[in-house]
Amino acid sequence: MKKITILLLMSSFSVIKAQGLLNKNETTFTRQDSLRGSITKERAWWDLKHYHLAIKVNPADSSISGSNTIRYQVLQENSVMQIDLQNPMVITSVTQDGKPLTYKREGNVYFITLTAPQKAGTTKEIVVFYGGKPKVAVNPPWDGGITWKKDKNGNPFIASSCQGLGASVWWPNKDHMYDEVDEGMKISVNVPGNLTDVSNGRLQSVQKEKDGTKTFHWVVKNPINNYGVNINIGDYVSFSEKYKGEKGDLDCTYYVLRDDLDKAKKQFQDVPKMLKAFEHWFGPYPFYEDSYKLVQAPYLGMEHQSSVTYGNKFLNGYLGRDLSGTGWGMKFDFIIIHESGHEWFANNITYKDIADMWIHESFTNYSESLFLEYYFGKEASYTYVRGIRKNIENDKPIIGNYDVNNEGSGDMYYKGANMLHTLRQVVNNDEKWRDILRGLNATFYHQTVTTQQIESYLSEKIGRDLTPVFNQYLRDTRIPTLEYFFKNKQLGYRWTNSVANFNLPVKVYVNGTAQILEPNNEWKMLPLGTTEKPTLEVDNNYYVGSLNITE
Repeated sequence: MKKITILLLMSSFSVIKAQGLLNKNETTFTRQDSLRGSITKERAWWDLKHYHLAIKVNPADSSISGSNTIRYQVLQENSVMQIDLQNPMVITSVTQDGKPLTYKREGNVYFITLTAPQKAGTTKEIVVFYGGKPKVAVNPPWDGGITWKKDKNGNPFIASSCQGLGASVWWPNKDHMYDEVDEGMKISVNVPGNLTDVSNGRLQSVQKEKDGTKTFHWVVKNPINNYGVNINIGDYVSFSEKYKGEKGDLDCTYYVLRDDLDKAKKQFQDVPKMLKAFEHWFGPYPFYEDSYKLVQAPYLGMEHQSSVTYGNKFLNGYLGRDLSGTGWGMKFDFIIIHESGHEWFANNITYKDIADMWIHESFTNYSESLFLEYYFGKEASYTYVRGIRKNIENDKPIIGNYDVNNEGSGDMYYKGANMLHTLRQVVNNDEKWRDILRGLNATFYHQTVTTQQIESYLSEKIGRDLTPVFNQYLRDTRIPTLEYFFKNKQLGYRWTNSVANFNLPVKVYVNGTAQILEPNNEWKMLPLGTTEKPTLEVDNNYYVGSLNITE
């Protein structure tokens, strides 16, 4: 009789797709997808240096208008520049050196014709003027845009959220993740005089205008990705503290609606705890120069760089729920921990192409368990990360299609975290694992990266070629299964339900004794001695299945 054991906290083995690498060509992509998702020739010739986004936000008619001054360095001579701005927003004019430029629109893309010489090595600027009523967020932050709400006192409560959808949904920019501003950004936001705008970086000044409005000037010193730029507008009050971190004093400021101040002062105590744990695991907070802010928003939350947004209703867990089902998820405020974890993985280390979004979400989802480990120990951490396996769907590969702005499966969260947890078992050395995580943030500090760079780094530091392992977990939907049998006082074992050359070492307990096996796709035999009723159990910290085919 065959005995099947699946070491997964899942409702059913039937969700596992055993069809190998999936065909990613099922979706039909358009020219607009390519214009948005690829490094076109109209993008490749210039290197982004600095933005100055200066806008007026009008809650009365849900409109935004203003300009973006774009500073860039010419890499090679060209005369056509691609700037992105999504319908129904409209570019009204573009100038360079004070002279108007012509442009044509193709969907969400503007091709601007430059008349001045664009000599390689020179630094130039254009000013893009625009306006309109941006897309209203349908289900932020997943289906984003601008959220226009009111607080319970009737004051406007407004925020942006645009990962995936793109920052060009509300302001004109070079809307591809590969190129970040090397020299920072200035964000000037004009709002009604009774409101406050909170954006990225540090508040430089507040200017009172003659019409009774105010303009808030924010300055970002570090590189920043486009979707990380945000506006948050409301009847905010603030409080602050200094966190004594690895690079000195870190300014932490919290902005919340006036009526929520007392709740926030209690709930936001998770912030210094988060900083202490994550600096331990990942290295110094990456944006000391720009400070850390946690800002209440009219939606669940998002990882906007140095301006993390929060809408978890001042509850522990995920809106009061434990996503792991273990109890450990109620020991912290999910949004504070998860979205802040993105400061290291998303804002410090940023994917070049959204197909590699796992670099953001797998590491950050995994960071939740590391927070627990720092304060509650390894067993709490391990229990939590095993618990979130119940959320894995194995529906499609974690990595999406490249050059068309296409992200992969939502399994990049829970399955990605369990892939990393599995790799930690392979390392089998806690300090080495910590050094690897800290090394990632040091090696790729303030950089945009590809999956290949991260895979190569992990293979090098762990000391083995993990290509088949990444192919299995990132590019395949099957759960690798350790198939084994007992015969003639021997253990036979191999990997099945796996990609070619799958080479994950795995810890097992043979007759209760721990042992590391090195299976591959071919049968291997291990002498067992005189045991009459042998047993095998796979360590449940590996995200794998097992199948006993002993007759």
